[in-house]
Amino acid sequence: MASKTPVYAFLICVLQFLHLCAAQNVKGGYWFPDSGIAASDIDSTLFTHLFCAFSDLNSNTNQVVISSANAAQFSQFTNTVQIKNPSVKTLLSIGGGASSYNFHGLDLDYEYPLSANDMVNLGTLLDEWRVAAAAEAQASGKQRILLTAAVSVGPSVDGLRYPIQSISRSLDWINVMAYDFYGPPWAPSMTNAHAALYDPSGRVSASSGISSWIQAGVSANKLVLGLPFYGYSWQLANANNHGLMAPANGAPGGSGDGSKGYNQILDFIANNNAPKVYNSTIVADYCYSGTTWIGYDDKQSISTKVPYAKQKGLLGYFAWHVAADANWALSQQAKQAWGA
Repeated sequence: MASKTPVYAFLICVLQFLHLCAAQNVKGGYWFPDSGIAASDIDSTLFTHLFCAFSDLNSNTNQVVISSANAAQFSQFTNTVQIKNPSVKTLLSIGGGASSYNFHGLDLDYEYPLSANDMVNLGTLLDEWRVAAAAEAQASGKQRILLTAAVSVGPSVDGLRYPIQSISRSLDWINVMAYDFYGPPWAPSMTNAHAALYDPSGRVSASSGISSWIQAGVSANKLVLGLPFYGYSWQLANANNHGLMAPANGAPGGSGDGSKGYNQILDFIANNNAPKVYNSTIVADYCYSGTTWIGYDDKQSISTKVPYAKQKGLLGYFAWHVAADANWALSQQAKQAWGA
């Protein structure tokens, strides 16, 4: 890790331009320039917080880097989304940060620390963030900015434990990425729900991950549940065997990693008259046609997951990513399910 001095200086420089919103429940969503829609097309009335992704951090200079291709869109992101919803708060997500772009906070998306030393350094960075944010707020007379991070579904990654104490004392909340449990690139041989809320077999699930974070010492009101507005497609080994955990041969040909946005999934269903199945035991949806099988979250899954998050005392939910929605159906369902 680089010396603390330049990191601290970098944070002070960044934070002097940012402002904090009052604590509130989170109805969040991520957007990025190549997602398929312009920031001006986001229905920001459906969100309390919008994450603009991604800026990068130059590992040699500790400077935030925003590409010239994205600079104009990032600089206007806050003003743009506040036209429809003046109260929506924006955070710049660091994928790898900000400039004088009027963001209300910073979000760290670090996927993933690879060693115990990485985890220690992550804790140091989070604590330095908080110190720098507090110093900026005191110097400017403004409220402190929001500090968040996107994290794995559970408090450990490949046996490496997140810095729980630093997370608890230094971040306003963490976005729990409760998805990507299964997918054709890393689980090619059978279909599965990549973001199931429950798993009776005891394997990974959103609920077990949330419980693990709480048991590790992070308060429920610092947890925000991730909702995937996308799914994964597998090629069935036998078109007549099309249930969960059916034998498969990876992603269908020409589909890359097999990922499909919710809007694309609805098109697939309509174009192929594909049957849809909702599994209430695990809280997940899937559809199929021929040898193509797609696992995803439809409105019924969203309307079950969001009340779960609220009942558990979580701070809220977030979506990856808003452009994959279909006429804002999932976003509207999530907001309605959370209630006032």
